[in-house]
Amino acid sequence: MYHLFIVEDDAQIRRIVAEHLQRYGYQVTQAMRYEAIKDEFLEVEPDLVLLDINLPYFDGFYWCRQIRAISNVPVLFISARTDEMNQVMAIEHGGDDYLTKPFHLDVVVAKVKSALRRAYGEYAQAPNTESVRELEGLRFWPSRNELHFQGKVVALTKNEARLFARLADTPNQIVSRDDLLEALWDEVHFVDDNTLSVNVTRVRKRLSELGITDAIQTIRGQGYRLNINWGASL
Repeated sequence: MYHLFIVEDDAQIRRIVAEHLQRYGYQVTQAMRYEAIKDEFLEVEPDLVLLDINLPYFDGFYWCRQIRAISNVPVLFISARTDEMNQVMAIEHGGDDYLTKPFHLDVVVAKVKSALRRAYGEYAQAPNTESVRELEGLRFWPSRNELHFQGKVVALTKNEARLFARLADTPNQIVSRDDLLEALWDEVHFVDDNTLSVNVTRVRKRLSELGITDAIQTIRGQGYRLNINWGASL
């Protein structure tokens, strides 16, 4: 089930769009903290964002840049601004598509389906043929974003998989925070330390779901280290 995040301050429009998308089987979260959209995005971890331009505090262009600094999920702008300049700005700020209000709800669904297919489905770039990475009984499937251990499987988000992959490149060695940020995001200067910490916490949680605890060690002032000694107890 794909998870959609609607950032629209008109409560009626937000509700109507959310209810219609839910009828098609999508999980939908509606933004509520318009001063902290990036924080909400990190909490929700959506697969796609529907983003209005006219918002309280900061406009949609600003929030799209903030999202692009930490994620490549599809962003579809929804706006009453019909002029070409705003549509161009939406694309230049990282948007994938643009819908003008008023819009037909079935068009919204079609645009959402198309964006999801391009990002994750049949039109997505085919993954490179790659071998499964194994660390002391833990198998990491990069093409699937999955971890397998002792008959259990957990799915990782794209950022969680990138973070784990970078730590797994040099097991039992310290990886600096800057190296991890560069592995995750292109525009590191837009990313604060808390964002990385949140993602590290999430990878730790995924590992704990497999019964692996204390695998990612924080090295104060330096970075993180993936300790792979869980194999000693097998």
